[in-house]
Amino acid sequence: MTQRALDSSGEQTPGSSRPTMIDAGAELDPVHPMEPPPAPRPDGLSTAEVAERVARGEVNDVPVRSSRSVTEIVRANVFTRFNLIIGVLWVIMLFVAPIQDSLFGFVIVANTGIGIIQEWRAKKTLDSLAVIGEAKPTVRRDGVAAEISTSEIVLGDLVELGPGDKVVVDGTVSEADSLEIDESLLTGEADPVIKRAGDPVMSGSFVVAGGGAFTATKVGREAYAAQLAEEASRFTLVHSELRSGISTILKYVTWMMVPTAIGLIISQLVVKDNNFKESVARTVGGIVPMIPEGLVLLTSVAFAIGVVRLGRKQCLVQELPAIEGLARVDVVCLDKTGTLTEGGMNVTEVRPLNGSDEAYVTQVLRTFGSSDPRPNASLQAIIDAYPAAGGDALPASGGDALPASGGDAESWTVTDAMPFSSARKYSGAAFTEADGTDSVWLLGAPDVLLSEGDATLTEIEQLNEQGLRVLLLARAEGELDAPGAAAGAAPTALVVLEQRLRPDAGDTLAYFADQNVATKVISGDNAVSVGAVAGKLGLAGAENTLDARRLPTDPDEMATAMEENAVFGRVTPQQKRDMVAALQSRGHTVAMTGDGVNDVLALKDADIGVSMGSGSEATRAVAQIVLLNNSFATLPSVVAEGRRVIGNITRVATLFLTKTVYSVLLAILVVCFQVEYPFLPRHLTLLSTLTIGVPAFFLALAPNKERAQPHFVRRVMRYAIPSGVIAAAATFATYLVARHYYSGEGALEAETSAATLTLFLVSMWVLAIIARPYTWWRVGLVAAMGLGFLIVLVVPWLQDFFALKLVGAPMPWTAVGIAVAAAALLEFTWRWVGRRFGM
Repeated sequence: MTQRALDSSGEQTPGSSRPTMIDAGAELDPVHPMEPPPAPRPDGLSTAEVAERVARGEVNDVPVRSSRSVTEIVRANVFTRFNLIIGVLWVIMLFVAPIQDSLFGFVIVANTGIGIIQEWRAKKTLDSLAVIGEAKPTVRRDGVAAEISTSEIVLGDLVELGPGDKVVVDGTVSEADSLEIDESLLTGEADPVIKRAGDPVMSGSFVVAGGGAFTATKVGREAYAAQLAEEASRFTLVHSELRSGISTILKYVTWMMVPTAIGLIISQLVVKDNNFKESVARTVGGIVPMIPEGLVLLTSVAFAIGVVRLGRKQCLVQELPAIEGLARVDVVCLDKTGTLTEGGMNVTEVRPLNGSDEAYVTQVLRTFGSSDPRPNASLQAIIDAYPAAGGDALPASGGDALPASGGDAESWTVTDAMPFSSARKYSGAAFTEADGTDSVWLLGAPDVLLSEGDATLTEIEQLNEQGLRVLLLARAEGELDAPGAAAGAAPTALVVLEQRLRPDAGDTLAYFADQNVATKVISGDNAVSVGAVAGKLGLAGAENTLDARRLPTDPDEMATAMEENAVFGRVTPQQKRDMVAALQSRGHTVAMTGDGVNDVLALKDADIGVSMGSGSEATRAVAQIVLLNNSFATLPSVVAEGRRVIGNITRVATLFLTKTVYSVLLAILVVCFQVEYPFLPRHLTLLSTLTIGVPAFFLALAPNKERAQPHFVRRVMRYAIPSGVIAAAATFATYLVARHYYSGEGALEAETSAATLTLFLVSMWVLAIIARPYTWWRVGLVAAMGLGFLIVLVVPWLQDFFALKLVGAPMPWTAVGIAVAAAALLEFTWRWVGRRFGM
């Protein structure tokens, strides 16, 4: 799990939606983090030395925190502002009123318990998945390299590095083979740093090219990244429009609630001079429903259940709001390799050029394959097609030649090697051949290694149009590490590779098209070849390809090009980042998928970064969502889960806030008209349970495929305010009419029952509107809530328990008539708001 950089209070660092660990304070100096480097140990530590260090506690024992602790979960769910207010009111009611007027307190206890249980379940899911997705660094001990858990590394261990590997502890480079490390997560600088033996490396950085090994000099909490995490990182829910919107609503509710509650208390206790206990009960009955405490709880539960559901599909959500974020995405940028295609490739053909001997070309490829101990997918395909007979020859260090095995290859030696770089688009190797001839070879993108007008490019174009990937083997004239080594290289052969398409990629692309989510395929490969692959998978607009070398550098022009085309080839890592920024400048919410080191920068800057579980440790570290099953087809599930959460919470938020609005208005009307507050807490507990609590729980977990819309607060309040006003007006009108109709002993109870009937019917109509579009279970849910209230009205002991009894016929039917008129007005208002502002 990656730790996000937050300020010391636990809040997200302002100014960026994707924080990185940059500012750790003066006591954490990234420039001099190392002790004097120890002497290199090529074989690593011995078993006895490891045991000795473990006994001394020199182990990398930093705990992995993928979620809040159980204590933090309980504290966050129990100790809230509104729970405090309700808790105080509950204690008061337990002393001054019957137990039925204290039911709201038991409901809060139950709801809080549900929240704790659901988040605890989500924590268990996150923790178990984090262990599955944890990096396994390769450590050399007793001369043998093996993968171990990060927590098992000890001081002095020799840790091997390859492209994509993350530096998990601080150390000093012991071996370096064209080693380039990206320290942007620590320093903010995107340019890779070339590392040589003796140079320091810091935990939190990662390898972008080359390989090597380093000796661990600081482990556990002494390591730089661990200090940053201890100093600045706290578990938090990072920016979420849904949560920030609810917080905004609650802030305004608090401001309204305090003066209204004070006015209500004065009205009931002083002005009316009622029985003290009943005055307190009715005052509390007016305050409690103003608090939409269930809305916060229900949002947490919905997110937690979403994490559990996705966890069952092997989808690790590293930040809960990522579920919401992906649901808001309108552009998905896909990296072809590993996303649309499977990792492996097959060599289908080798075409010698310029009269080259096929056997000689085969020998060059066989030896080239043995030059890199960590081959990428393309080179691995060549190794599979032309395997060495007796083992691989490793690249030499310091000029020492190592033999390449297999047939007459035994007399070929590798004298130097240059790993593949996505910035260069090629790799290289230097050989001493059987006859003693020295030769330098390059293998990579033909359109990079060949001049623009070369006739061979036409032949390559035809292969690319078939969706085939083509590499050029060329003989260089100068030294391998010379500047411009590719200039003037002599084309020797074309290596034709066939990529394996993911069987589920086509259906996933179709899903995004149906959901009006634009798909952009961004790849370092040839644009025509990538377009052909995308076309085979049915991507709309796959014929609109663009070579990124002709992409405008102006952000606005780049954004236009991005919107007009669907497939981009020969994209550099920095260009991927610029392309994401260009789309975001046009107001798009962008998701980026990838699994290679060249995707890291774009993953960091995208609104939502999605990494494959088999991808590099660097991509998994910066991504918000990790697909542990490496299946691109899991993304629709994440989108659907996010839409379910956002759409349903938006719906039920209207229920909760309608109650808040009518409660505040009723209290104001009571104060202005100087009358008794019509309800006891038991009445509003009953209404809240039947018209909000129970139905909101089911509606919040229901399927919902509506695309997430922005401006959560504005959209909710457009409906909640008029609904609350209508409900309050209708209820108070019924109450005033009833006050004139009833008189004598028991009049207040009869007035309360009539007002309760009107408020219930109006609230039920709000629920009926929100439950649309109707399905059998939604109709059943609304009907069951209505039946529940009817049972209370007709069962004698329930009438007594809730103090509800309709007296006579004229007044109850008047209450129904007012409710019907209010429902008609509600229907008109909702439709007008929908036409005027959109749903």
